[in-house]
Amino acid sequence: MRRPALCNLILASGLLALARLMTPTQAAAETRLALVIGQSTYRTVPELPNAANDAKGMAELLGNAGFTVTAAPNLAQNEMRQAISDFAGKVSASGADTVALVFYAGHGLQIDGENYLVPVDLDPKREADIPLQGVRLNDLLNTLGALPTRARIFMLDACRNNPFPALSGAGHGLAIVDTKAGAPGSFISYSTSPGAEAEDGSGADSPYTTAALTVAKQPNIPIEEVFKRIRIAVAQSTDGRQIPWESSSLTTDFKFFGDSSGHPPAPGADAMALASTPRSVADWRKDLQGKDAKVAYDLVISDDTVEAYQAYIELYAQASYTPRLRTVLERRRQMLAWDRAVAINTRASFEAYLANWDNSDLAATARRLLLRVQNRNYALPVAAAAVPVAVAMAPTCPCSTPTPPATPINPTVAPVIKKRVDDTPPKRKVVDTPPKPRRPPPDDVVVERAPPPGPPPEAIGVGIGIGLGMGMGMGGRGGGSMGHGDYGNRGRY
Repeated sequence: MRRPALCNLILASGLLALARLMTPTQAAAETRLALVIGQSTYRTVPELPNAANDAKGMAELLGNAGFTVTAAPNLAQNEMRQAISDFAGKVSASGADTVALVFYAGHGLQIDGENYLVPVDLDPKREADIPLQGVRLNDLLNTLGALPTRARIFMLDACRNNPFPALSGAGHGLAIVDTKAGAPGSFISYSTSPGAEAEDGSGADSPYTTAALTVAKQPNIPIEEVFKRIRIAVAQSTDGRQIPWESSSLTTDFKFFGDSSGHPPAPGADAMALASTPRSVADWRKDLQGKDAKVAYDLVISDDTVEAYQAYIELYAQASYTPRLRTVLERRRQMLAWDRAVAINTRASFEAYLANWDNSDLAATARRLLLRVQNRNYALPVAAAAVPVAVAMAPTCPCSTPTPPATPINPTVAPVIKKRVDDTPPKRKVVDTPPKPRRPPPDDVVVERAPPPGPPPEAIGVGIGIGLGMGMGMGGRGGGSMGHGDYGNRGRY
């Protein structure tokens, strides 16, 4: 009886060891944390009822996908900043195998090329109030980007129309954010193209969130493919008025539902497309040639690049989809130029933008930033005009900028007078000059002085006798010299 039991135990142990050898070793289960913000009850502008619904739907989806969700609805400015700080603390404490996701539904604005999330208590009177009352998107990106994580995902359903009439100079939609310019491992998705406005939707959710709740549930789909399908679905549901956009610098694979081992994306069509260089217009013309207009349209919408849109417009000039793609292409080129102008931040960059888009919604902002750059340049010393462009573009502190002279000095016309640093007056130069010859003394001239009024003549002898006696008797240095005749010379001139 013991042998069969022992044999069965050995057999079971062997099968377990064999199973372990046959099963590929998986990385430790990743930690998933999500912050879901829904801004619906704005205090100074009409409510966004769908924003609250969007946040609830995404919180449920992410919870089913294994995320520990922190719901934070209707946040004022201080509350939003605190929620972001608390979430960053949780991400930091969970370790480097964490996937951090932030979903935001509500209003968003771009001011001077910066994107801002809008708290419910924001009440601006001018564009300059937004940096004081809003929350910068870059602050959110940089806060999480500084933490060691496996991936950072940002979903922004924040491109709705500008509800603040006082902000006439604010541009439509949001400015471009390139994740490749920051820390690797980030993925950001807008509900529509940069510079465009998203719809709140006529149903319970916005078109973007409606598509996300449907597409993201599909198992074993990489995140890049998920958002390509979301883009196509939103473009179809809005008749091309809204086309979502994303930027990725992810270095590991991620799937909402399915195996996300954290390894680089497996070789395949999508992974190879991501790893390859962008295709040119000629490449896209070759790929689209002969295809049905609708099939070609879905392909270029999925890719969402300037080259793809340009090729479609050239090949399908008479198609019903072409007018809307012309609008998308023109706006995309404009936003790319705006992104470059703000990044370079020089007089030439803003002048180049205005030369092509002088009547755009961002023209007023471009003129304001151009004036700001010109004023900054005028504050520099004249000698700084010859500094190379790369050096002149470096940020400077106004407090360290030398005060320019009251009258600029042209070094080619007048020498530059350098102020002495020490307080010691300069030494005078001594020039050796021959002494002036002294005039020889004239012949002895006896000057007879009138006797002062005094006692009668008989007292004169007594006075002289007393004086000579005292002078010769009390000589010292004076007495000796007087004995050598110097006394007599004092009377000569």
